[in-house]
Amino acid sequence: MTAEVVTRFAPSPTGYLHLGHVRSALQGWRAARQAGGRFLLRIEDIDPTRCRPEYRAAIEEDLRALGLGWDGPVRVQSGHLPEYRRILDILARRGLLYPCFCTRAEIAREIARSGAAPHPGETGPEGPVYPGTCRRLDPAERARRLSAGEPHALRLDMAAALATLDGRLSYEEQGDGRVCCEPARFGDVVLARKDAPASYHLCVTHDDALQGVTLVTRGEDLRAATDIHRLLQALMGWPEPRYAHHPLLLGPDGKRLAKRDGAKPVRELLRDGLSPREILALAEGTAAGGTAPPA
Repeated sequence: MTAEVVTRFAPSPTGYLHLGHVRSALQGWRAARQAGGRFLLRIEDIDPTRCRPEYRAAIEEDLRALGLGWDGPVRVQSGHLPEYRRILDILARRGLLYPCFCTRAEIAREIARSGAAPHPGETGPEGPVYPGTCRRLDPAERARRLSAGEPHALRLDMAAALATLDGRLSYEEQGDGRVCCEPARFGDVVLARKDAPASYHLCVTHDDALQGVTLVTRGEDLRAATDIHRLLQALMGWPEPRYAHHPLLLGPDGKRLAKRDGAKPVRELLRDGLSPREILALAEGTAAGGTAPPA
């Protein structure tokens, strides 16, 4: 029996939706509707410094205006923090996490000074690969800094995590077949930050499993992170979804369309007189070599 197709759109409410978001939402919505499945909406608002409730409300309003309705209640990650804490506790009890007291500046200096990073010069989904400084801390020093309440992140001990697995990881990419994963190239990734109770990697894999997502549709820029997500799924015994990474929407300058670069919000396009059908066509038809209209 074929499993039900369950997709999701999971934006962070750090700004208004633009055409790049619409493209991602449309991919998931269409895949679910064509298969008679379910399309879910999840709000990934773990970062309290950047997420705003007004943007969450606008996301829901804009999706409705475009006819991209979702099934069931909206899952808002900030309302489920104890669930993510429980996963961190499980990983910690298995000896797979360690506290990291380094600042970004200290990490950059250590990489430049010693070349001690597992893969010097390589960057992962979150920037330069961590050189493992705090993994090598003396246990007494680590305990002292923790008892003093020193701010810290929690990192996954990549080598220890991989040592628990039998065989190599891979995932099913729509149109490409099985793709081999190499999570070790990203080093000891952060699973909880000083200013956020859990990382994107942990929350997204937990929620996909909890919500029964069977097809993850998202931008090509997140393809590399799939290696980390498959590792977390394997560590926690969570089911493996299929993946479909789509080309990114480009701005007039040829760069990825992004909020921080002033991408025009969907609500402004609607106010300018574009119909929902026209906006969906723009989002779908101007990716991978095409460009979005100028702001």
